[in-house]
Amino acid sequence: MKRVAIITARGGSKRIPRKNIRLFLGRPILEYSIDAALQAGIFDEVMVSTEDREIAEVAKKAGAKVPFFRSGETSDDFATTADVIAEVIESYEKEGIYFEQMCCIYPTAPFITADALRTAMQLLEQEQADSVIPVVKFSFPPQRGVVIENGRLKPKWPENMQKRSQDLEALYHDCGQFYCLNVESFRQQRAIWMKHVVPFVQDEKTVQDIDTLEDWEIAQMKYQLMKR
Repeated sequence: MKRVAIITARGGSKRIPRKNIRLFLGRPILEYSIDAALQAGIFDEVMVSTEDREIAEVAKKAGAKVPFFRSGETSDDFATTADVIAEVIESYEKEGIYFEQMCCIYPTAPFITADALRTAMQLLEQEQADSVIPVVKFSFPPQRGVVIENGRLKPKWPENMQKRSQDLEALYHDCGQFYCLNVESFRQQRAIWMKHVVPFVQDEKTVQDIDTLEDWEIAQMKYQLMKR
């Protein structure tokens, strides 16, 4: 069973410039994802997909491979994660290298651990899943969400406002950290969310979107608390 870890790290971040190699507690944030993949010890190849030469150098110094550069089509703001990993798999196959399983890892996910990657990849195989996706439960029930109309708050779903939280169905969302995928399933469906998806439930303290500078600061604080 050959496995590849694909870390997607383009250079064109808009909201946080040079986000993928910005220093997170003194280290380029990309290094955390590379370290987790290498330490997992289950991947035949740990590679970074990028079009950016500076990111490529950071990746190689951290121990990852950059066997080829990303094309212009998969480097713009409209390329999807599925587009990127499809290009990676196809590029390897042109060189006669085939993988049965892959893990797509985001470059700004310092909370990922080697243990989490090992567990998720085990789930992929044991459950014979198309994909395994880390998810976290919403801390507040979305069913009791409100909207603003003409300057006034209104319940989106009035029938839920008097219900107890524990009586509402638990809802989860994608952690935005990594995806474990069966390569053949991906080749047929060309998607992350495929027909047979297995959840990998995470603790809220190990999940943090990093889209703004405020998110970045919160993530650093959470990371330091977690390490303590």
